[in-house]
Amino acid sequence: MSYDAIVLAGGAARRLGGADKPALSVGGRALLDRVLDACPDARTTVVVGDRRATARPVHWTREDPPGGGPVAALDAGLRRTTAELVLVLSADLPFLDRETVRALLDAPSAPAAPGQDGAMLRDPDGRDQPLVAAYRVEPLRREIALLAAEHGTLTGLPLRALTAELDLARVTSRPLASFDCDTWDDLAAARARIREHGSVLEQWITAVKTELGIDLTVDTKTLLDLARDAAHGVARPAAPLTTFLVGYAAAHAAATGADPAQAVAEASRKAADLALRWADEAAADSAEQNGSG
Repeated sequence: MSYDAIVLAGGAARRLGGADKPALSVGGRALLDRVLDACPDARTTVVVGDRRATARPVHWTREDPPGGGPVAALDAGLRRTTAELVLVLSADLPFLDRETVRALLDAPSAPAAPGQDGAMLRDPDGRDQPLVAAYRVEPLRREIALLAAEHGTLTGLPLRALTAELDLARVTSRPLASFDCDTWDDLAAARARIREHGSVLEQWITAVKTELGIDLTVDTKTLLDLARDAAHGVARPAAPLTTFLVGYAAAHAAATGADPAQAVAEASRKAADLALRWADEAAADSAEQNGSG
């Protein structure tokens, strides 16, 4: 489904002492870049806020006057979009993922929800998140125009004044998808969570792929098994060197037309078999020497 994305990145961050919140990092990547990575297939991405370096190209705009609040910022972003469906996100969501974004985008077009104006994320505590939502543009623009006519301005209006008049489906959030960083404690918690044992590898692999511009499903278990076999069957330094060579071989195969994921799997299989043969040979030699002694 074709959609545009609007990321609101112009808040005052008062609880962070006025820090440039979108530029703060979690897992070595700016919060804004982490949010942008959740919607890479947006036809147009508009960031409402001051210009800053981003990992991928975006369009920039600002509400007038700056600091006019979320409704005014959303209106400024809408003026730069053309799709019939728009994804609206805040710039401080370190754990927002593509699966959550897809669920939001799919909800307004679901057969069970004809005529709905969009879909909004609902966090695990039951709170609605209007800045993690997908909206149909026509009703959104209509309600913004009505608010402007009623109040004479959009500056300072809360988002609930807008969303209260829209018929929105609710999409239940994954535990961390709606986690935002409003305070220094929130930021510290996000940085700690990303290093937790159960998620650190997934987070690290995702970060590396993004940094290197790689879009590839990584079979982490296969690579870890290969590293183990190389370390135990050959020598500990063989583990990282072997996995590097597997990646190089897979890239070479992909360049000739092979499926990248299959190329990784095949290269891993060959290298793992070699490591096991190497270990078997060493074990046989050791047994022979012990027998001779």
